[in-house]
Amino acid sequence: MERTLIIIKPDGVQRGLIGEIIGRFEKKGIKIVGLKYMRLDEALLREHYAHVVDRPFFEAMEKFMKSSPVVIMALEGSQVVRIARMMAGTDSIQMGTIRGDYGLGLKSETPDEHSLPGFYNVVHSSGNKEEAEEEIKRFFGPGEIFEYNKEEWRHVYGKAC
Repeated sequence: MERTLIIIKPDGVQRGLIGEIIGRFEKKGIKIVGLKYMRLDEALLREHYAHVVDRPFFEAMEKFMKSSPVVIMALEGSQVVRIARMMAGTDSIQMGTIRGDYGLGLKSETPDEHSLPGFYNVVHSSGNKEEAEEEIKRFFGPGEIFEYNKEEWRHVYGKAC
């Protein structure tokens, strides 16, 4: 079984979507092995978004991510990185995904004063297994990830896990 990280961003928290988003993963049969509510500080954001820290939008994104507490989830399941990424969606126009159903920000080549930034997309999801492992270590310390049997997995995967 593999693990992945999901962040319910400030827009998801402020719009009351925490339960809905968690419920979508639970209904899929994915195991939640870590869950916390926290505020992100500058150091953690700069580490997490190091790949875009020099981009012009970073300052606005950092301000947005610090504007409210966020929910951090570590999820576990077979192919969970790919499944969670598909469930999250890659853009706010993919209906049926979390971003498509709830996200308001659209990536735009020519943003104007009326467009919402692309990071108003409700959730972050890890892009690959290596990134997921690194992100889980970044947000969860010793004793914050839980091992337990999810009895329903025999009905999800056809065997006990």
